[in-house]
Amino acid sequence: MPNINDFGTAPDGTAVKRIILERGDLRAQVITWGASLQALYRRGADHSLVLGADDFGSYLGPMRYFGAIVGRVANRIAGGTAVIDGQRYAFDQNERDCTTLHGGRSGTGSCNWVLEGATDSSCTLSLVLRDGQDGFPGALRLTALYELDGQGGVTVSMTGQCDVPTLCNLAHHAYWNLDGAPTTADHLMQVPAKHYLAVDELQIPKGPPQPVQGTRFDFQKPRVINNPDEPILDHNFCFETAQPDAVLCRLSAGGLMMTVHSDQPGLQVYDASGMNTAPQAGLGGIAYGPHAGIAIEPQHWPDAPNRPDFEQVTLLPGETYRQTSRFHFAEGGL
Repeated sequence: MPNINDFGTAPDGTAVKRIILERGDLRAQVITWGASLQALYRRGADHSLVLGADDFGSYLGPMRYFGAIVGRVANRIAGGTAVIDGQRYAFDQNERDCTTLHGGRSGTGSCNWVLEGATDSSCTLSLVLRDGQDGFPGALRLTALYELDGQGGVTVSMTGQCDVPTLCNLAHHAYWNLDGAPTTADHLMQVPAKHYLAVDELQIPKGPPQPVQGTRFDFQKPRVINNPDEPILDHNFCFETAQPDAVLCRLSAGGLMMTVHSDQPGLQVYDASGMNTAPQAGLGGIAYGPHAGIAIEPQHWPDAPNRPDFEQVTLLPGETYRQTSRFHFAEGGL
């Protein structure tokens, strides 16, 4: 029987549930709020591989988006506006009062999803974003499936369907920390992308993809993520052609390696340089500070609705949005 318990009460009065999944060496804890991966443990380690909290209130404050599925449009939309099917729409400008981040204030990461079903090693959640929510047209019906495969992997599969033309670009927004240290200083990362998107002061892409060669963003060979002499890392890495089960990233620390497989054309990586959850404590009872984790988010490229040269994220009636991303863990390093 699946292990399901109460985790808190959402602002709308509905119960937030926690589902505990176990298979092989992994134990995952998923909460219905934001369809979030609250914790992930590997046999033999006493720390979670993702950042999270035991107190639900933290997810309404400094830990918003931690482990959540974010959308209906992950990342940023410049000016909080875009044209959909010939009509211009204005969205919730929830970042600096000028951009739309992760779908707005009531996006998927800030909703209590419905638990549709669960087994010992998987759970399915659903959500309907209403027409006009945060300014987006159309009712968008979403599902998220978490599965432990028994071979060291957790797979997150997402689908979406709409009744009128709308936008859909989801991302899994976990912050990873593989060795349990206060920061990711000892983590090595490899991203086999040859191009990235340079951004302006609002984190909006300011041109076509740029070569990573010789820049701070060159992770074609493994290297440390954080360097005080380099700019912060909160950028999209571009993959020219999305391929099923492609390797988008490898991350290692403490004798453990995570390999990220996904069918998405982009990978947003954020080094959490601005993280500070104090006074709210994370798992283990300690507040998270700068560089406590690293967000690795398969998705489409940011601000695509305003960039006709980018692959688009328009979803039409009769179509199904799909994303599958797998996070696999094994002993070893880069």
